[in-house]
Amino acid sequence: MSDAVTAGTGRRVGTVGALRRYPVKSMLGEDLSAADVTERGVDGDRRFALLDPRTGKVASAKNPRLWRRLLTLSAATTEDGVRITGPDGAELDPDALAEFVGRPVTLTAEPPPGASLDRADPEEVLHAGPAADVAVHAVGLPAGTFFDHSPLHLLTTATLDRIGELSPRGTVEVQRYRPNMVIRTEGGSGFVENGWIGRDLTVGPRLRLRITVPTPRCAVPTLAHGVLPRDPEALRVPARHNRVEPLAGMGPHPCAGVHARVLVPGRIARGDAVLLH
Repeated sequence: MSDAVTAGTGRRVGTVGALRRYPVKSMLGEDLSAADVTERGVDGDRRFALLDPRTGKVASAKNPRLWRRLLTLSAATTEDGVRITGPDGAELDPDALAEFVGRPVTLTAEPPPGASLDRADPEEVLHAGPAADVAVHAVGLPAGTFFDHSPLHLLTTATLDRIGELSPRGTVEVQRYRPNMVIRTEGGSGFVENGWIGRDLTVGPRLRLRITVPTPRCAVPTLAHGVLPRDPEALRVPARHNRVEPLAGMGPHPCAGVHARVLVPGRIARGDAVLLH
């Protein structure tokens, strides 16, 4: 399919149920009622990250042994940049932030050339636990960004409901999967967004997206998020029931949700219609 915007009115598949942005990579984010979306994603999303001066790498909870505590910190956009608070609600300055995570860190809005992060094998984390010293491999980030792959991550309520149904707990929290947009689906069940790969979505009056790949899940969904405790089933369920190949040659991975890039920017709001083309 070309990069040209697909013609036609499309088929309504749902509405925008939630919008989220994460001002600092791997920290808790903020709910939005509306958002401007450009080629770089939701305005202000992953604008900042922590860098580890010892390694030069981006700090990410994908390496839980070192960085899982980032998921207990909250980041909120301010006029001056970002405000980071701890689990007790107290604001953390750079020194307090380094003390909290247990390593020297630098908060930056400038991705270094060749930026990368360490990703632990999620199956090993499931077996050994988040504090274990398991093997990691470096993953490069798209140039000039702190995104893992594409500027937007979408997740449907159909997928969330299916994971919850298959989990021993009978539920799963959306926060664990860190989407930018939750699409409240109308009809269909299961991992419906698997069928959207390579197709376009129109969201609201103007925003046009190209769905690129299924989202391969790392260990992050299993970790404690704020007040939410660990939940290994948040990964085990997709591993058992939605193991697909995101890109040719990658082999099957547990997936939930999809990545997307922006064809036509636009402003969207909760409740906007989502059309599949």
